Amino acid sequence: MVQGYIFGLNSKFFNTYLTLKKIIRVTTVPSSLKVLLKGQLRFMSNYYEIVGVANPDEELNEVAIQEGIRTYPVRMTRTISPVRDLLAVFRLYRFLKKEQPFIVHTHTPKAGIVGMLAAWLAGVNNRFHTVAGMPLLIERGPKRWLLNIVEKLTYSLATRVFPNSKGLYEIIIRERFAPASKLKIIGQGSSNGIDVDHFNPEQVPDKQMQELKERIGAVSEGPVMVYIGRLVNDKGVNELVTAFDRFYSTDKNSKLILVGRRENELDPLDARTERLIESNPGIISVGWQDDVRPFLGIADFFVFPTYREGFPNVLLQAGAMGVPAIVTDINGCNEIIKDGINGIIIPTKNTGAVFRAMKLLAEEPATRRKMQAVARENIVVNYKQTYIWNELLKLYRSTETNQDVS
Repeated sequence: MVQGYIFGLNSKFFNTYLTLKKIIRVTTVPSSLKVLLKGQLRFMSNYYEIVGVANPDEELNEVAIQEGIRTYPVRMTRTISPVRDLLAVFRLYRFLKKEQPFIVHTHTPKAGIVGMLAAWLAGVNNRFHTVAGMPLLIERGPKRWLLNIVEKLTYSLATRVFPNSKGLYEIIIRERFAPASKLKIIGQGSSNGIDVDHFNPEQVPDKQMQELKERIGAVSEGPVMVYIGRLVNDKGVNELVTAFDRFYSTDKNSKLILVGRRENELDPLDARTERLIESNPGIISVGWQDDVRPFLGIADFFVFPTYREGFPNVLLQAGAMGVPAIVTDINGCNEIIKDGINGIIIPTKNTGAVFRAMKLLAEEPATRRKMQAVARENIVVNYKQTYIWNELLKLYRSTETNQDVS
């Protein structure tokens, strides 16, 4: 009776500290925990003790508050740095030896190799790694050779590997990074799914969208195009800006809104692109935004000419908001977007193709409306967040009983 009364008062507290198995989730930067896995860690903490590990940063403290979990800082670089990488492995190894987790689950390439090696050295039996993109795919020469070795080592140290798209699954098999027996796609793809109640056009008031239009000067009848993501070379931003500059010369009422941070130290934009962003009155760069829904709410269409992806959350967000998209023909993008149905698929690194797709959607509103009508339904049916979370939870639970979930 006393035990039942205590657990009724605060069952989660007692479960967490007395009975729940521990899962440590590792990413290179805290923003991956905060944004890309938003809500998932809190959900999983109902069933396991969840600990988040990432670079020391104020955002890591925000993750602890947002998700209601414990966090631990381990400094990791996003570049090739053997000495600092080995230090990161050692620090994480010591933490894992102390914590004795049931599962270590890593995301992002650097956290993958650091986390899987540290977990293997610490004797953690269940070592999971999610593949959400492969920067190595656009590399050539000695750097590509080195990154291939690191990728293979990461997968060999992992006991399960979760590519978050069918395209990545096929690439892993093709490149012989891991056998099919070690791979599994969670649900229909995606690392975290999408909160379709939050990303819903009905949740953004008309007044808020009108105020945004007035603030950025998009009050005319010209098309509004939106890009959300890092402002870097390998997201196709150079081609995007150049194509829009050409489009703007034919329609001075058009707007291109760029939402996202630059990463000049890792992958800077061309100098010409930077000049166009500054000089073209139709281009509005708004930086990082905590809430992208108003920007999607005023968008006629989304433009995402990236070179490489895993399973892009921004396309899920745009689709859930009923916005058709122009995307490149790469894994992830070509799984969410069906050409001519909810968007347009174009070749990578092709400025002319970006321009032609912009022109088509801008000049054919009937085509655009047909795409808008099916965009949200596709996301709600296949990528609802709670569906992805529950599929991952099933896999975690199957690990406890050593029953594979096919």
